[in-house]
Amino acid sequence: MTVSTSSLNRTTVTLQQLAESSNKHSLQQTLTAMIAASVPVQPPLAQILSTQTRRNQQDSIAAIPFHQFCLDSRQLKKNDVFVLLKSQALQSQTLHSQKSRDYLIQAANNAAFVFSEIDPIVLLTTADMNTSSLADDSQSVAQQQLIALPCPVLYVPNIRDFFGDLIQAHLQYQQPVTLPAVVAVTGTNGKTTISQLVAQLAQLMGMSSAVMGTAGNGTLGALVQASHTTGDALAVQQFLYQMGQENVDLLALEASSHGLDQQRLQGMPVSVAIYTNLSRDHLDYHADMAEYAAAKAKLFDKTHFPELTHAIINLDDEHAQIMLDMAHTSALTVWTYSLNPTKNATFVAATINPSLQGVEIAVRYNVRNNTGDVHLDSTGSNHDQTNTITVVSPLLGRFNVANLLAAIAATVALGTDIDHDIKRIAAVAPQLQGAVGRMQRVPSNEGCFIVDYAHTPDALQQVLASLKTHCDGQLWAVFGCGGDRDAGKRPLMAQAGLAGADQIILTADNPRTEDPNMILQDMQAGMSAEQYQRTHIEPARQKAIEYAVQQAAAADIVVIAGKGHETYQEINNVRYDFDDSVVLQNALQQAGRA
Repeated sequence: MTVSTSSLNRTTVTLQQLAESSNKHSLQQTLTAMIAASVPVQPPLAQILSTQTRRNQQDSIAAIPFHQFCLDSRQLKKNDVFVLLKSQALQSQTLHSQKSRDYLIQAANNAAFVFSEIDPIVLLTTADMNTSSLADDSQSVAQQQLIALPCPVLYVPNIRDFFGDLIQAHLQYQQPVTLPAVVAVTGTNGKTTISQLVAQLAQLMGMSSAVMGTAGNGTLGALVQASHTTGDALAVQQFLYQMGQENVDLLALEASSHGLDQQRLQGMPVSVAIYTNLSRDHLDYHADMAEYAAAKAKLFDKTHFPELTHAIINLDDEHAQIMLDMAHTSALTVWTYSLNPTKNATFVAATINPSLQGVEIAVRYNVRNNTGDVHLDSTGSNHDQTNTITVVSPLLGRFNVANLLAAIAATVALGTDIDHDIKRIAAVAPQLQGAVGRMQRVPSNEGCFIVDYAHTPDALQQVLASLKTHCDGQLWAVFGCGGDRDAGKRPLMAQAGLAGADQIILTADNPRTEDPNMILQDMQAGMSAEQYQRTHIEPARQKAIEYAVQQAAAADIVVIAGKGHETYQEINNVRYDFDDSVVLQNALQQAGRA
């Protein structure tokens, strides 16, 4: 359970007091930068305020007492500071302007003052008018409306560059706490597992730890489900502070591409950054894979995260060089990991012996200190036993070997005695637990049934490839695709399933506002006659799972993929209770296989 900051947040403070009390960096400089960046519009449009008026506005805003920052006008309380950010979801600029203008006007009635990322003159002018075509009289009316608002409004287009720091300074002003060290993980797949493995390893080695991400936020064993992989800047900073109140030593968090692109992690004291991989995902948000990769690379940019010391990068991924370049530009200590023993990686799985009970790995490492890059020789051979250690892990899947290597590297980076720490890690590794919904085996008296979050073609392919080597019978895959998301991924998901499994069952995932049958039609595009013979279509997810349980033989393996830890199914904007592991357990009991 986390500690509420509500009592602290009602304490009165001013921006000037925050500037004077901050020990992280000068908020006075930040305030100056805010005002300098707040010139409303450039020629040919007229300045809204004279230089002296803007100076007076700066002084008055700096001295206005307020309680807390707020991003949601509906939750704004009297004398809070409302921060109006640009919407990332709305496609229509007109709708964007109309809603943002409504938020601004609504908030102005209660706010002490407003920071707006959006030019307020544009908002207060007719929503469907282009900035370049604003008429002078429209500007004049908007200027009068702006001045007439019940509170000052400051245009700060770069608010995201320092908003996290400002929030944390506000919290620390009221009651100073020591913040946890932060390890951040980015990549398409593996974020949840690696962050939880890092937290578990740290805790098993004597550090109190917490996680923040897709599977929930909180200390280990007490996670609270979150709506986003990476919350907004306010939620992230408040959670970090709460963990400090609970004397947590380490916070391992997932850094989504959305969160990085929107600077939701600004001000987080990330010291170790991990990159897993990149495959097709979120192209409904990012324009292309290059933009997607660039968002991920921000995690290794010390201008964004000045407390960074170490970068842990998967050398087996084709996009790794982008991350390596950024990490080297930032002069970080760069450690790499690989499942290929011939690669020049810092941490290598020299041998992998898998079973359905887990895996035994010979981990070869070559790290002499925590101050620079140390790589293996080009052949990866002739290493003595002092650089190799056996690690036994209960996690299923070859990709979980890579996840474990990343977690080991990050945990070592947090320590001071490398050889000692690696030996301790090897000793506690058998106690590790996989993240809920990640290669999670559901007990059965015959057959093998797995629930996994794999919701991208690459993730599904890896899950199936890992299990295929253990399968004496047929490998089954039950999965679908989410609605209102990247439709181009749908046939790729089906082909990944067909390539890795003997039989596939296509069903609904989270259809959201789309017709599940239309999603399933998209998934079947390009299928051959032979592939259709290995495909069963069942839109109702519960029936699809029950069908798999009924059809699978004793030597078969069944994977229920796509939703993993989720405990709901979203249909037409309503979230219905639906947990794959629970539905699977019930189906196994009904079939007499539990």
